Amino acid sequence: MPQTTISISTRGQGLYEFTRDVEAFVASSGVDVGLLTVFVRHTSCSLLIQENADPDVQHDLKEFFHRIAPPSSDPTMRWMRHTAEGADDMPAHIKAALTVISIGIPVSGGRLALGTWQGIYLFEHRERPHRRDVVLHLSA
Repeated sequence: MPQTTISISTRGQGLYEFTRDVEAFVASSGVDVGLLTVFVRHTSCSLLIQENADPDVQHDLKEFFHRIAPPSSDPTMRWMRHTAEGADDMPAHIKAALTVISIGIPVSGGRLALGTWQGIYLFEHRERPHRRDVVLHLSA
């Protein structure tokens, strides 16, 4: 069963597509039919399969999640206790809890069975740059 870890460098909050890295891993595995598990090893970012054609989708998603969980410096968020790592830390944990840290993607014919406009994204919820580890595990 092939497995690898890839690192994704972020520049702050936003969506970072890494579909091509995943496709390359699957293609090099030699597996024709299977299930790929994509797992991020962090608690303040998450994973998404989302449209990769219109950048407005990414903008609107980022704005939506900002409205759900603004920084702890926002007056409506005074109730937050976990603020030692910055005003964006606890909101990042909330955003990660509302999304997913693991995704299963079918592999068929040696390729990801994604739809036409689907891409795989790391959704960074922190303001400052981070290096995020994503584990890819392919079961045949």
